Amino acid sequence: MNGRPQIMVVDDDLSMCNFLRSFLVDRGYAAITLDSAEEAVKRYHAERPAAVILDVVMPGNMDGLAALEALKKIDRDVPVIVLSGKGGTNTVVQAMKLGATDFVSKPFDETDLEVPLANALKQRQLTREVATLREQLQSQSKYNMLFGNSERMAEVQDLIDRVADTDVTVLIRGESGTGKELVARALSASSLRRDKRFVKVNCAALPTELLESELFGFERGAFTGAIQHKPGKFEFANHGTMFLDEIGDMSSPLQAKLLQVLQDGEFARLGGKHDVKVDVRVIAATNRDLEHMVAHAQFREDLFFRLNVVCINLPPLRDRREEVPILTEYFLKKYSVQYNKPCSEISQDTMRLFMDYDWPGNVRELENLIKRAVVLGSEAPIRKEISHSIAMAAHRVHAGSQQAAVNSHQTTIASHQSGGRVNGSAVSAVAVAPPPALPTPAEIANAAADAGNYSLKDISREAARQAERELIFKMLQQTRWNRKETAEILGISYKALLYKIKENGLDKA
Repeated sequence: MNGRPQIMVVDDDLSMCNFLRSFLVDRGYAAITLDSAEEAVKRYHAERPAAVILDVVMPGNMDGLAALEALKKIDRDVPVIVLSGKGGTNTVVQAMKLGATDFVSKPFDETDLEVPLANALKQRQLTREVATLREQLQSQSKYNMLFGNSERMAEVQDLIDRVADTDVTVLIRGESGTGKELVARALSASSLRRDKRFVKVNCAALPTELLESELFGFERGAFTGAIQHKPGKFEFANHGTMFLDEIGDMSSPLQAKLLQVLQDGEFARLGGKHDVKVDVRVIAATNRDLEHMVAHAQFREDLFFRLNVVCINLPPLRDRREEVPILTEYFLKKYSVQYNKPCSEISQDTMRLFMDYDWPGNVRELENLIKRAVVLGSEAPIRKEISHSIAMAAHRVHAGSQQAAVNSHQTTIASHQSGGRVNGSAVSAVAVAPPPALPTPAEIANAAADAGNYSLKDISREAARQAERELIFKMLQQTRWNRKETAEILGISYKALLYKIKENGLDKA
């Protein structure tokens, strides 16, 4: 075929077959013509055409609609353009229900067939590309992909590679959303137990009584409603991997029982008299400070040492911002394929916002934002959300600075009134580090004190005005002085923003 798309033509009319062959060859296609629907179905496997042009009315035991149904069972994605001199509504509806790509009534002009055929082949190519991308994403190590390209995550990957094929207990630590479960699954997928079960239990999701029966199972009559014995997750995970998420939320009695499993590889079901032996690799995860909990008798020290044989610390996304672009690209491809949506790039302006953002929800927050952008087909909502979050963060910082300034002013007043001493101790005003080119609340307070103005209302009003001015200026910079977008982010009207810009002298900035 010399790389040309091959089109299968199925029509019992010899003149129509010859016409279609010439039509196709003239347009750069290869053509195979058949006069029997049964023959078309038989030869489909060997020929595997890029598309089929099929007449509905065919002699023999199989008509065109039956052939269409049979071809779709063989290859549901093959484009089939149906031809017929009987353009009745019922025939068209039947053909479309069976999966026909298009319907062309005889007689027809060349353009009547040329456009549907070109569109069908484009759709076929797109379907194949999507299938290929899906296969690549599934076969590609999603674990490696999500570890990004930072030096710190390269160290995490190296540690996983070194301990994966051992049976040592691993403790994964990090903030929520950093990918602790992903690391646990990567450890399991690279281990000698990769073909066995990976069982996850969230220790914070269930109260102690339910968590105990969930982990260790129970015997008949162990409690009201226990009408028959039930194995627990540890038995279910036998010879595999058990992932205990949020281990820091496990109660002290269960900690003791888990310690027995780690030490002896056995435990007793709830209400049971005999121990059950298991061979399970345990991986635990937490976002809590276990050392602090051990020091305050909230977590068993012996269990901590048993879990902490190998510790993997996952840095938050704000400490590895260089990974944001690669993670964004990965999630764009992943959800474009999953939801069959166009895969468009995130704009440079939005990426700049991403790089400025602290990502309190870490990788999970980024993934959810990209998923939303793909589903909605627009990055505008997530751009607005991130801008708003940055604005609120800046507002909280300034509010804290304002309060610090007020506290500083109150201390200064007390110092003046007591000869420089409060409660018998020498005091001085606390200065807050000034932002560039703008007076800080502390500077306002100190200036007022020097001038003998001790009115808290005046000090607060001036500090708030300066905080407002800097916040507006920061948002204008973020939006490249797009006043309409800035007003939306700040939650004020466009006219109100223009007034505040003029009032604060920002129109001259």
